[in-house]
Formats: sequence, structure tokens, C-alpha cells
Amino acid sequence: MLRSNGHLSPSEAALVQELVERMRAGDQRSLARLLTLVERSPDDAVGVLEAVHAHTGHATIVGITGPPGAGKSTLVDKLTSAYRNQGSTVGIVAVDPTSPFSGGAFLGDRIRMQRHYLDSGVFIRSVATRGGTGGLPRMTRSAIRVLDASGKDVIILETVGVGQAEFDVMEAVDTVLVVLCPGAGDGIQAMKAGLLEVADVLVVNKAEVAGAERLQTDLEDAVALRRRDQGAWETPVISCSAGRGEGIEGVWEATERHRAYLGEEGRLEARRLRLRLAQVRGAVAAGLDRRLWGTGELAERARELLAASATPYDVADDLLADVSAGLSEPEEIAGS
Repeated sequence: MLRSNGHLSPSEAALVQELVERMRAGDQRSLARLLTLVERSPDDAVGVLEAVHAHTGHATIVGITGPPGAGKSTLVDKLTSAYRNQGSTVGIVAVDPTSPFSGGAFLGDRIRMQRHYLDSGVFIRSVATRGGTGGLPRMTRSAIRVLDASGKDVIILETVGVGQAEFDVMEAVDTVLVVLCPGAGDGIQAMKAGLLEVADVLVVNKAEVAGAERLQTDLEDAVALRRRDQGAWETPVISCSAGRGEGIEGVWEATERHRAYLGEEGRLEARRLRLRLAQVRGAVAAGLDRRLWGTGELAERARELLAASATPYDVADDLLADVSAGLSEPEEIAGS
């Protein structure tokens, strides 16, 4: 039974536990309902994550990122087929831009993955960015953990595509595939110590387009320059044409090689620990944000200081000092 910690009422906790049991038995609707709860509110997410925690840690988690238009969704579709051909079940978290009208996802990724809808071994969830930076909304990591607990062998996370700033994916997955394509200056952009540093595997998509060979050469040269700092793993540069279904096996094999590499010398455990620490930091930051600003007291104090011509940095220092003083004060002993 899920323990009640103030986030969920006993009846809600019992419902979540029932949904988890049904999900573990293969009920896709219960999985969808749990993901909806995770998206709905932070308190609901905490209750769900507590209920699924014991069942997590088994899936292989692959992240696919890169600039818009590079062909990420098409590659996800083809990789999903490759994993299914190997007998693996797949969960997909596809991050789409937020609709300015409904606040939901545009669902463009789902359109490209229609052929997997009727496959019971594949579960696709589109989520909206909803103001999230770094390519991922806040609830993405929670959705991955729920899919992991559902028993999926492989979870593929596709980011929305925001260019060089997409670093959050590093703290959400085991293996990062960065997808680039010719014709948009992507080789130069990647060499600006942005996406190149994120990549465990570099994929040059749309290999049939003019400039693809040059882009691959540029990326290989850039990887060679960084090789001394990479350790034992040498980031491969793989060429493919996802739209034509060509070269997908090479991308899949490179991903599997990185998976095998992580399985050596405790690397996977170290990486997973880093991911869990990232979750802790995120949870602490979100919790502090709600507690500090939820009552409005700090906001009022900030307005007073700004009205007195204080700089934003002075205001921040003042508020942090007040918070630190409050945290360091000993609690009063009941009855004293």
C-alpha cells in the first residue's frame, strides 16, 4: 500500500496503487491514467513516483535530440521498428511544442508514428513543453520512470528540438543520440561545444542530400579533436536516411554498443546515480519554489525593496539571507 505523505489522500493513494498493479499486468489504459496524473500536478506526480519506484531501473533509456527539422521523429519511428524486430517492447515520450490555444502538445510526432498505434508492444506519449527549457518539460523524467515501471524494455525520449541549449536530455537518459542534417550549418553549430558535448552517438540524417558527406567529415574531425577528453568511449558518427529507411541498422548498432560500454566497470550505475541526483535537484528546486513564493510574502518583500531602488541582485541577496536565517533558527520545543 502506498504510504500517505500529505501529497495524496488515502483514497487517492489506494487508486494510484490499483492503477500501478493494473499497469504492471499490462493494462495500457492504467499506464495512460498514471501518466496523466504525473502531468496534472507535482503532488500527484510524487504519489505516483512513490508507488512505481520499486519497479524502476530496468529499461534502457535512449534520448534523441537535435535541431528542428533534422528528422528526429522519423528516426524514432524507424528505431522503434528495429527494437521491435529484436523482440523489445518500447515506450516513447515525444516532446512537442506547446499549443498557444489549448496548452497541449501539437502531436506532430504521433503523426509520424501512426503505424505503431496498433502494436501492443509500443506505447507513445506526446507531452507539451509548457515553458520547459533545455528541450524538456519538468514532467519528462517522471513519465520515463512510469514507463520503466510498466515493464517497457526500451524507452525513447525525443526532445522538442531547440538547438545548442538542449542539455537537459543528458540528465534524463542513458544514451544520447544527436541528429543533424546537411544544409543548415549544423556541423559548425555542433562544434561550438554545444550539441557535440551532449552526444554519445552523432547521426547525420538525410544522407541522400547534398552536403551530407561534408557534414559527416566535419563532425568526425570535431570528434577527433575532442577524443583525448572523452575517455574510453569514442563518439561514432553514423550516416543514415531515416525517411528512406536506410542506415537505421547502423544507428541501432551504435546505440547498442554504447549500451554495452555502459555495462562495463560500473558505468551504468554511475550514470544512473547522476540521473537520480538530477531528479533530487529538480524536486528540491520545485519544492522550494512553491514554498518560498506560494504565500506571496517573499514577493511582497521583493516589491518593497525594488520600490526603494534596490537592484535585483541586492534584493535576491537580501531574500536569501532572510531564508537562510529562517532555516538556521532552532525549532521551538513544544511546551517550553
